[in-house]
Amino acid sequence: MNIILLGPPGAGKGTQARRLVDERAMVQLSTGDMLREARTSGTEMGRIVAEVMDRGDLVTDEIVIGLIREKLTDGGSGGGYIFDGFPRTLAQADALSALMSETGETIDHVIEMQIRDEELVDRISARSTCANCGEVYNDITKPIPSDGKCTVCGGTEFKRRADDTAEALTTRLFAYYKQTSPLLGYYHVKGLLRPVDGMAEMDAVAAQIAGILDA
Repeated sequence: MNIILLGPPGAGKGTQARRLVDERAMVQLSTGDMLREARTSGTEMGRIVAEVMDRGDLVTDEIVIGLIREKLTDGGSGGGYIFDGFPRTLAQADALSALMSETGETIDHVIEMQIRDEELVDRISARSTCANCGEVYNDITKPIPSDGKCTVCGGTEFKRRADDTAEALTTRLFAYYKQTSPLLGYYHVKGLLRPVDGMAEMDAVAAQIAGILDA
């Protein structure tokens, strides 16, 4: 089963994706992770990615689709793929649809994590991540353990993103609503859109997603 996670920055997509990886052996295809992995892979695609990033240029859709194609054809699908951070635009959605057809795969569900903007500000400003594995913590809903160790990898260094501020979030939300929100209509027409209450507790959100996947 292959799914896309949609939602504004801070909606909890990464957290839920990691749970699906752990609980269902799904493979998370995060654009950022794939680019970092490719850059140090030593492959031809990795060389291209490194050159583009070293120049400070934006990685093209063609490169990202190429990275996804490599993942889809390497035989390591596990329990299916989770697309996290891609697609972001209608053009990317069309490119992904073409790639899935080419590789004999399908998108089964597009899960929209719905959350109010004011809730996002609170979440983002309280968010920190493990510097080692990227596990996300929140001062209010999921504080860093009292022993100062990450529950996933045991790391002891945590960091906050420089753009995890109310001002920066406003800019990121504008980009989301302008570029990515049209995907909601795109996938609704295809009969794939599945909304969940992203404002619920993490376990409740996970239960909603599980209900969709098990239906």
